[in-house]
Amino acid sequence: MNGIVQGSQSQSRQQQGNGNEKLQRPGGGGGSGGLPRTLSAAALKNRFTKIANNVTVSNPVANVDSIPALWPFLLVYWIWARYIDKCPEQGGRATKWVREGAFWGYFADYYPVSLMKEAELSPDRPYVFGYHPHGIIGMGALVTFGTEATGFSKAFPGIKPRLLTLTTNFKMPFYRDVLLAMGICSVSKESCSNILKSGPGSAITIVVGGAAESLSAHPGTADLTLRKRLGFIKLAISHGADLVPVFSFGENDIYQQMPNEKGTAVYTLQKKFQSIFGFTLPLFHGRGLLNYNFGLMPYRRRIVAVIGKPIRVKQHDKPTLDEVREVQERYIEELTRIWNTYKDEFAKTRVRELRFID
Repeated sequence: MNGIVQGSQSQSRQQQGNGNEKLQRPGGGGGSGGLPRTLSAAALKNRFTKIANNVTVSNPVANVDSIPALWPFLLVYWIWARYIDKCPEQGGRATKWVREGAFWGYFADYYPVSLMKEAELSPDRPYVFGYHPHGIIGMGALVTFGTEATGFSKAFPGIKPRLLTLTTNFKMPFYRDVLLAMGICSVSKESCSNILKSGPGSAITIVVGGAAESLSAHPGTADLTLRKRLGFIKLAISHGADLVPVFSFGENDIYQQMPNEKGTAVYTLQKKFQSIFGFTLPLFHGRGLLNYNFGLMPYRRRIVAVIGKPIRVKQHDKPTLDEVREVQERYIEELTRIWNTYKDEFAKTRVRELRFID
C-alpha cells in the first residue's frame, strides 16, 4: 500500500514539475528541442494567453474596434477643405445667425467694444478699411468687422464688410468654418481682388500693421507700422475703392507685453521667428479668471473703433509709386486727425503720442 501511495505521489510530482517547464519550439519529443509530452491543457492555454498578450497587432484591419466610425467622414471633410472649398479666396460664406449671435454681444460688453462713425459711406462703391493698431490679437477688429455686436450694418447699411486674416488660419479644420461663417476671408491678393470686384458695397478690412506691429503693442502707446505698407493702397487704387482709416483706441491696452525694444534678445528672437513662420509670438499676459494680475484673459479695458472719413481715390490699373505715395500721405493725415481729435477722450492714460515707426 505504501509503495502504491508513494508511486502515485511521485507521478503527481512529476506531472506538476512538467507543467512548470518552459514552453519550447515544437520539433521533437521531450528533450531540449521540443514541446514536453506531459504539458497539461490548462498550462498550455496559460502559456499561449501570455504570448498573445505580448504580441502587438500591426495590421489596422485586424483591430477593427480601434478605428473610430467618424474617420471616413473626417477624411472626406479634409479633402473637401484642402482641395475643393475655395471660399476663403472667394468672399467667404458669412452666416447671419453666426454674426448676430447673442454670444458676441456679451463678448463685446466684456471690454466693452464700441464703434464711432464719423461719416456716411455710400453703398454704391467698394471700400478698403485700414485698421490700426494691430494689438496683440486684434479683438476690436474681430468684434467690429467680424460680428454685428457693435451694429456695423446698421451704421453703414449696404456695406458688406469682410475682415481678412492669414491664409494659414484656413488650414485648421473646423476653425476655418467658424471664420468663414463670420465673413472672415484670406488676406491674399486673389481674395482681396475677388471681394472688391464682387459689386457695389463690397468692403475688405485689413489690419495693416500685421505681425510686426503686434510686437509694438504696449499699453498707453500707439506705434504704427505703416510707412512701408503700400500694398493695400495699390489695391485700393487698382480697384477704385475708397480708403477708410480706422483707429481703435484701447486695442493696445488689453494685454501687457514683455519689454522687447529693438536690440534686445527677445526682439531678435521674435523677428527671427516671424521671418521663418510668417507670424510672430508676442510674450504677453492678461488677467486670470479669478485674479487680476496674471493669466491669458484680456483686461477689461474699453476699445473704441473710430471709423474715419473716406479718402476718394482715382482708379488706375497700374498706379505709379508717386501716385501711391500721394494717397498714403492723405491716409496718414486722416489717421493723425482721428488720433488728435479723440486722444484726450479715449487715450487718457497714454504714455506718448502717435508714432509711425516703420
